[in-house]
Amino acid sequence: MRNVFSPQMSLGQTDIANIQIDVSSRDDIPGILLGLQHIYTTPPLRDAVFKILEEVAPTKMDNAEAKIVSIDKGRPGMDQWSILVLGVLRLGLNADYDRILELANQQRTLREMLGHSCFDTGKRYCLQTLKDNVKLFTPKIMARINVEVIQAGYLLLDLDIHAMIRGRCDSFVLKTDVHFPTDINLLYDAIRTVIHRCVQWDKQHTLPGWRQHAHNLRQFKSLYRKLQKLKHSTSNNEVKKAAKELEIKQAYQDYIDLAGVYLGRTKASILILKNDYKIPEIQRSELNIFTLHAERQIDQIRRRGIQGEKIPHAEKVFSLFQLHTEWISKGKAGIPVELGLRVCIMEDHHGFILHSHVMQKTTDDKVAVSMVEATKDRAIALKIT
Repeated sequence: MRNVFSPQMSLGQTDIANIQIDVSSRDDIPGILLGLQHIYTTPPLRDAVFKILEEVAPTKMDNAEAKIVSIDKGRPGMDQWSILVLGVLRLGLNADYDRILELANQQRTLREMLGHSCFDTGKRYCLQTLKDNVKLFTPKIMARINVEVIQAGYLLLDLDIHAMIRGRCDSFVLKTDVHFPTDINLLYDAIRTVIHRCVQWDKQHTLPGWRQHAHNLRQFKSLYRKLQKLKHSTSNNEVKKAAKELEIKQAYQDYIDLAGVYLGRTKASILILKNDYKIPEIQRSELNIFTLHAERQIDQIRRRGIQGEKIPHAEKVFSLFQLHTEWISKGKAGIPVELGLRVCIMEDHHGFILHSHVMQKTTDDKVAVSMVEATKDRAIALKIT
C-alpha cells in the first residue's frame, strides 16, 4: 500500500505535531496550517482522511517521454499529504499556482508541514509538478474529507451529531482576478495575445508579417489609449457636440480597422501553420480561440460605438482569460458591481459548512431548494458514517 506520508523522519525534520505555528498572526495561512495540524495529530480523523487520500495517485511530468507517469513507476512525485496541504492552502487563500509555488518553496512553516527538514533547502517544487498534482485534489475528494472533518468537529465540541440540524443558506461573490472589462480593452487583450503567440510560432517556423511586431503592438496600443481618453461632449453647442461624436466614431473605426489588419495576418499565419508545417489543431487552438474573441469584440465595438446599438448582456464577455467571470450586481451600498462567480454555502447553527455550490449564470432563488435537498443528503451520510 502506498504511504500517504512517509512515517520515517529525516535528520532535522520537525514532527508535524511539534511545528510551532504563530497563533497571534492575523494572516490566513497560520489558521489553515492549524487545521491541517489538527487533522494529522488526531489519529481517528487522520486515519479516515489518509484512507481517502490513498485513492489519489500522484503524478510527475516525465520530460524524456513527454507524458504523465505514476510514481509507482519509479519517478517520485508529491505525496498525498503534500497534495492535501497545498490543495487546501490554494482554496483557502483563493490563490493561483504561482503564489502556492512561492509559498511552498519559501515559507518556512509551510515547508515543515510538508515534511521538509532544515537541511532540505535543495528540495524545490516546479510549477508544472505542482499543477499536475494539486489538481488531483478534486471537489469529490474534498467533500468526502469535509464530512470526516465535520464529524471530528462535532466530537471536539461535544455536540450531538444525531440532533436536528438547523441551517443557514447564503451566497457571496468569489472575485476573479481581472481588470475592469470594456469592449476596447478586451479587444486589446485579444490582439495582444494573438500577436505574442504568432511571434512565438515565428521563432520556430517562418511566418510573414511579424518582423515589426513590437512596433505594431505599440501602434495598436496608442489607438487604444486615444479611445480611453476621448469623452463625449457636454457642450450646449450642437455643432461642437456633433464634431466630438464624429471624432469618437472615427477613433473607434481606426481602432477596429487596425485590429482587423492584425487579425487577417493572424488568420494567414494559422493557415501556414496548418497547411505548410502540418501543426496539429490542438496546438493551434489558442490562436483560434483568441481570433474568435477578437472577431466578437470588433463586432460589438462597431455595433455599440459606431452604430449606437445597445449590446445585450447575454452577448458580453467580461474576461478573455477567465471566461467564467460574471458581472454581478447585488445592490450593496458602495459596491454596485462585482466581477466573479456566486458561491452558495449552507452552514449549520454551529458554523460548520455542510454544502457549497458554485452558481454559474443563476441566482439565489433558483438554487435554494436544491441546496436544502443536497444538504439533507449530506447530513444523512454524516450521521450514518
